[in-house]
Amino acid sequence: MLTRLYQWTLAKAAHAHAERWLFLVSFMESSFFPIPPHPLLGLMCLARPERAIRFGIICTLASVLGGLLGYAIGYFVYETVGQQILDALGLAAKFPVAACYLRDYGAEIILVKGATPIPFKLITITAGFIGLSLFTFIWASILSRAFQFMLVGFLFWKFGRPIKAFIEKYLGLLSTAFLILLVGGFVAASMLSGGGHESDKCSNATMATLR
Repeated sequence: MLTRLYQWTLAKAAHAHAERWLFLVSFMESSFFPIPPHPLLGLMCLARPERAIRFGIICTLASVLGGLLGYAIGYFVYETVGQQILDALGLAAKFPVAACYLRDYGAEIILVKGATPIPFKLITITAGFIGLSLFTFIWASILSRAFQFMLVGFLFWKFGRPIKAFIEKYLGLLSTAFLILLVGGFVAASMLSGGGHESDKCSNATMATLR
């Protein structure tokens, strides 16, 4: 099933309305669709590097809007819809951990998600369920999504097709370095403000369990 969905998604890169499909896949992935838009974005940028930034913007905007749908699902209909989505995607067991960290850190977790493989739909539905500030959710989602999509778009636009090999080889390392710096900054800020004890209740559920 997932293989067919993946092939279906990739096929849209050559579609006459590829940008519309990119928007739709990015929108759906933020709330219920299992396949991320990254493969489609990469193929479209590879074919038209001069339009890569435009593609990155489309991905970012659509993903944030889709995230709002995920937030609404978690806030209004979690028990009837949200839980079924997480069950179907195999994310239900990770929901308590996501809720724990989002309650303690809020925007920081959404920002960290931008550099990790944590499913964004898990974050959006959980954020709605716990009632995370909508303003916080929106600005953090914009930064998180832009980090992933706009970086790829910019690199393709700036360097063209040859950047593909660099992205495949080093983007993961760059993202990891960014994550270490980001988390380190939040930990330091938490220690300086005396808030290091706030996440003790989450100590038995590490971020690795969210992946």
